[in-house]
Amino acid sequence: MASLPLYVDLDGTLIATDLLHESLLQLVRTEPLSLLQLPGWLLRGKAVLKREVAQRVEIDVTTLPYRPQVLQHLREARAAGRRIVLATASDAKFAKQVAAHLGLFDAVIASDGARNLGGVHKLAAIQADAGGAAFAYAGDRAADMPVWRGSGAAVVVSRSRGLAREAGLNTRTEAVIEPAAAPFGRYLYGIRLHQWLKNLLIFLPLMPVLHDLTADILVDAALAFLVFGLMASGIYVFNDLLDLASDRRHHRKYRRPFASGEIPVGQGLLISASLGAVSLALSVALLPWEFVGVLLLYMALTTAYSVFLKRRAVVDVFALAGLYTIRLAAGATATGLPLSFWILSFSLFIFLSLALAKRYVELTGPHSKVTTEKNDRGYYVTDATFVLCAGISAGQMSALLLSLYINNQDMMARYAHPAYLWMLIPVFLFWIIRIWLKAVRGVLHDDPVVFAARDWVSRVAVCIGAAALWLAG
Repeated sequence: MASLPLYVDLDGTLIATDLLHESLLQLVRTEPLSLLQLPGWLLRGKAVLKREVAQRVEIDVTTLPYRPQVLQHLREARAAGRRIVLATASDAKFAKQVAAHLGLFDAVIASDGARNLGGVHKLAAIQADAGGAAFAYAGDRAADMPVWRGSGAAVVVSRSRGLAREAGLNTRTEAVIEPAAAPFGRYLYGIRLHQWLKNLLIFLPLMPVLHDLTADILVDAALAFLVFGLMASGIYVFNDLLDLASDRRHHRKYRRPFASGEIPVGQGLLISASLGAVSLALSVALLPWEFVGVLLLYMALTTAYSVFLKRRAVVDVFALAGLYTIRLAAGATATGLPLSFWILSFSLFIFLSLALAKRYVELTGPHSKVTTEKNDRGYYVTDATFVLCAGISAGQMSALLLSLYINNQDMMARYAHPAYLWMLIPVFLFWIIRIWLKAVRGVLHDDPVVFAARDWVSRVAVCIGAAALWLAG
C-alpha cells in the first residue's frame, strides 16, 4: 500500500487557505467592477467562474501558507519513489504554479474552465490518470469522501476525528495529519481588539461637560463605543483579507492569523460580515438615527479606503484622518452634545500628522521594500522628505489649534480654574515632537496609535493631561 501513487488536494490540504476565496478577494482589490460579472460566470458553471477569476488576478504562490506536516509527508513519499500528483478543484493556472514552486509533483490535475474537478468528477479524473490502478488520496473535508471511497488509502488532513473515522470506514488510513487549531487569542487578535483604543475618541465630545455628565450620556457614549468597535473590527478583518498578499511579504505582518493561515479566509469573511451586521443592528435599535448615518459613512469610507483609497498617495492619509474625525462625530450624535469647530480642526491636523508618520515609517523603516518604484501605498522612496515635512507641520498646527481652543472664552468659562489647562500645551507639543523623532530614528511602530498605547512616556502624558482637566474643575 505504501507504494501507491499519491494524489493530493490543494485547498485546505496542502495549503491552509482556499485559492478561490483568495482570488475573489484579489479581484475585489484590483478589479472591483468585475464582481458584477460573477453571477453570469457562475450560471455558466463553477469551472468557468474559477477560470474567469484566475485570468484576472495573480497570486504569489511562494508566500502561501503551506502545511509543513503535509510537505514532510510528500517529501517522504517522493523519497520512497512514489508518484505524486496534485489533484485539485482550483483552476489549473494556480495549481501549475504551486506545483512548479514546490517541485514535488509528477503531474497536475485541476479545473480547466470546462470541468470543475470536485467530488465524483475528481475521482473520475484520478482514476483515468491512474489507469484504473489503486491510489492513495490526501484530502481535508467531507466533500473528499467520494474520492476516498474509490481509493486504496486515505491521508486525512483534518482535526475532525469524525471525518478521519468515516474515511477509515471506506478505505485504509495511510495517515492522519491534524493541523494545529488557532487559539482563541488569535481570533481576538484577528478582529484587532487592541485597535478599539482608537474608538476612545468617541468620548472626546464629553470633555467640555465633564462636570455635568449624566448617566444617560455615559450610557449612550458607551453604546456608541461598542457599536463602533464591532464595525471597526469587521472592517479590519476585511482589510486584512484584502491585504493577504502584501502581509505575507511583510517582515512582521506575515504572522497575522489570516495571512499565516491559522484562521481560514472563509471564516474571516464570515467574521467580518457578522460583526458588521451586529453593529448595524445595535445602532438601529439603541442609538439615534443621526448616529446610524455617521456609522454608515464610516463603513463606506473605511471600505473605500480598504479597496482603493489606501493606494492613492496623499488621498490615503486624508482618508485616515477623516476616519478618526468621524469617531468624534459619532460621539456627538450618540450623546446629543455639540461638536465644536475647534475639536474638529484639531482632530483633523493631529490625525493627519499620525497618518503621515505611519507612511513615513513604511517608506524609511529598516524592513522597507520601497525602492525607486511605487510601493503598494502609492509612494516613492523619494517622497520620504515630503511626508516628513508635511507630517511635522500638521503636528505643529494641531498644537497651535489646541492652544487657541484652550484660550477660547467659551471654553475657559466652563472651568473654575482654566489656567491648569495650559499644562496640556507643553505636554502635547513634547509628545508629538517625540513621535516624529522616533519615526526619524526608525524605532516607531508602523501604527503610531499602537506605539502610544505601549509607550510609557505616552501613558505619563495622558495622566498629566487627565490631571490638568481635573484640576481645572
